[in-house]
Amino acid sequence: MHTYECILAVVLLTAPKEQPAAPELGDWLHAMRPTILALALEDEILDPRELSFFIAAGGDALGDLTTLRCRMADFADVPRLSECRRLPDRKAINEYLAFNRAYRNDLTTRLSIARVHAEELRNALADTDRLHSVWDAVRDARCDYYYVTVRRQSLRLLREMVGADSYYTGQLPPPVPLWHFASSRN
Repeated sequence: MHTYECILAVVLLTAPKEQPAAPELGDWLHAMRPTILALALEDEILDPRELSFFIAAGGDALGDLTTLRCRMADFADVPRLSECRRLPDRKAINEYLAFNRAYRNDLTTRLSIARVHAEELRNALADTDRLHSVWDAVRDARCDYYYVTVRRQSLRLLREMVGADSYYTGQLPPPVPLWHFASSRN
């Protein structure tokens, strides 16, 4: 890649997503295809499995450019995949999710029997479901066979659910609401 190709690819990808691509760009896009796609891969807005579909001969190169521009804008502040290394491995995540579902089933059974503690049990169920959503996002982010964009969206969702401070310090919540355990003995 030449420097001017890289600069042109950056300009093409970082243009405002609302700005329509000029029809004259079609031939340029095909000529710049390797550089544009390499930059899209590096910026984690394109999965390697999508390469053959983007700016392909006979395809909609201008539409593909618009898609890449939208992704570039949408993923500007989304965590990179390298942050997945800070998360637990898939085996641990699956065990946490299984424990969460088993605890939820127990709460549901108890709710059908112990009407006296119904409100407390409903609160525990809501917290359990919220924690399941958090750990489901962790699992999706760690799932290697998901597309890069899906995994990065999961990281964004995880950061939103736990808060930026907890996310960046690596403080994930427990898989079940431990704060309900003491009161659930009643």
